[in-house]
Amino acid sequence: MIVVTGATGNIGRPLTRALADAGEQVTAVSRHVAEVPDGVRHQVADLARPETLPLAGAKALFLLLSGDLHAAGADPADVVRQAVAAGVRRVVLLSTLGVKTRPFGATRIAMSALEDVVRESGTDWAILRPGGFASNALWWAESVRANRVVAAPFGDTGVPILDPADIAEVAAACLTDDRHNGAVHELTGPEVITPREQAAAIAAALGEPVRFHELTRAEAKAGMEQLMPGELADDTLDILSSPTPDELRVSPDVQAVLGRAPRSFADWAARNVEAFR
Repeated sequence: MIVVTGATGNIGRPLTRALADAGEQVTAVSRHVAEVPDGVRHQVADLARPETLPLAGAKALFLLLSGDLHAAGADPADVVRQAVAAGVRRVVLLSTLGVKTRPFGATRIAMSALEDVVRESGTDWAILRPGGFASNALWWAESVRANRVVAAPFGDTGVPILDPADIAEVAAACLTDDRHNGAVHELTGPEVITPREQAAAIAAALGEPVRFHELTRAEAKAGMEQLMPGELADDTLDILSSPTPDELRVSPDVQAVLGRAPRSFADWAARNVEAFR
């Protein structure tokens, strides 16, 4: 059995489906009751309380922390320890490229420490470090639906954003293929793409014009603080405004693992166009 945490999100959902389609027994874990593919077991659990995780009999664990990393009193390392105690033989951790590119922020220091816990756990392991997600464009869905406008800062500064479906496929390979034991995969999309170019790709998928409106940094931060802590908003805006050479680098790792190039943002937009109609 393979346990997938964050199983209802942009990565966990396609990962759960891919594993089930490959004939694996899968337990999908999320904080709330959710629909899962036929044949997949679902369990509500809280990563801040590792004892609630259904790890008995599991051979592998996909660990996606999301907000649990910041939960008061939570220690994500306890999840790894619980997995080891339950006899889990493989852990695949979803980390972040920021561990390498901007290692001194509080959340990245914590994630780096968790990477070390996974490495030293005695299990087989793999670590995935994705950059920016194409699915972050869903933040614009309401304004595109209502006004056919994308509002974002730094319109002509881009990074090689990544389709979450590619992360899911790489994770599935790491959970089921011994060749990835001990690997740290840096995951990006196939090319640098700016917010203005993303708006054009959404317009092409819709077959209708979409206007781009450039926000100031202050305007962008005010909106982002409705969804995340101010420190994290500032970190994100720092990357979007002045990406480092490592953040602009197109990684070969998706191609190396999957035997094909990463999906483009245009492909993601075409598959998710109904969110913008």
